[in-house]
Amino acid sequence: MLIACSAQAENGPELQRQQQLQQMVLHDCGACHGMSLKGGLGPALTPAMLGGKSDDLLVEVILGGRENTAMPPWNSLLNASEATWIVKQLKSGAIGAK
Repeated sequence: MLIACSAQAENGPELQRQQQLQQMVLHDCGACHGMSLKGGLGPALTPAMLGGKSDDLLVEVILGGRENTAMPPWNSLLNASEATWIVKQLKSGAIGAK
């Protein structure tokens, strides 16, 4: 389920971009984090696993990657606002298997 924000609520991406980002998370991130985001080569991206981590840290990891791991930087495809939106969606359980 995609949480549709009304006309860029909280400076998030527009609805069409939200849909693109959701697909990116499910397919591109899912390639390593598991198609249901419950873990694989990379750790699970479930609300339970992300709950204790700050949004800022998670945005930093998404944009900058993790050195010496398979986690690449996504800053060439995402901006900070989009990465923040992804973090909020993952933490709320809006993206991924229920």
